[in-house]
Amino acid sequence: MSSPASGLAHVTSIVCAVDAARALRFLGDGLSLGRWALGSFGTRRIGRGLYQGTSLFDGGTVLIRPVIDHDRSQVDYWVGTRRDALSPRIMARVAPTQRGTPGVPACVVSLVAWRSDGMGDAGWARLMACHEAEIHLIQSLLETARRPRRGAGPARVF
Repeated sequence: MSSPASGLAHVTSIVCAVDAARALRFLGDGLSLGRWALGSFGTRRIGRGLYQGTSLFDGGTVLIRPVIDHDRSQVDYWVGTRRDALSPRIMARVAPTQRGTPGVPACVVSLVAWRSDGMGDAGWARLMACHEAEIHLIQSLLETARRPRRGAGPARVF
């Protein structure tokens, strides 16, 4: 392997102070995805299990079909620009853990990305950097979901 940008897959993980089932529900929710995925921000439902988001980088639209596998505690994100050409390029995995504060449920959340054919080094480097930021957004959203913001209505609980 010559450099990180030449890799074929990228993984980033973080410990979240929530139970694994709640994290999995959050990660599989297509509307929640639009709060943390920088390449598909502001998702809206456009069909059964299908969402459309907007890239914060170029304003382009992307289609996402999150598919939850409860037995494996993972979400496969089928991604693309056409309904008939989605591919499973991103995966989120959740695993319970004892790390963190004793007595507080916790889980490890991991994001895995596979480099698509034809993706240049710059695009791949950007995707890896996004996932490094997104994992922290996921953690923050999960851990603060029960605390309403000042002046806001009740926060959504997953």
